[in-house]
Amino acid sequence: MVFQLGSALLDACVLAVLDSQDAYGYVLTQSVKQVMDISESTLYPVLRRLQKDGLLSTYDQPFSGRLRRYYALTDAGRDKLNEYRAEWKAYTLRVNSLLYGGNNNDAL
Repeated sequence: MVFQLGSALLDACVLAVLDSQDAYGYVLTQSVKQVMDISESTLYPVLRRLQKDGLLSTYDQPFSGRLRRYYALTDAGRDKLNEYRAEWKAYTLRVNSLLYGGNNNDAL
């Protein structure tokens, strides 16, 4: 079963991947694919929007005779990620309360 939770969750996952290290599009796609079904064609517009919003920066590095574009978190991106993490924690506690009848120990 797949839960559709919207673009904010995708944004949060992208920012979380970049929290540990800068990455290029293919690596980002593969990392996010571990938790949700996305394609590179879905991810690139998200990356452009996050960059436009000041949450990501980019730089190019040579690789096999061409340039590879890397994405990095900005300070604003790290702040937004922390906001998403707090919201996610509160959200999952509420959902777990419903799913497990108020006994969150069963959810762990």
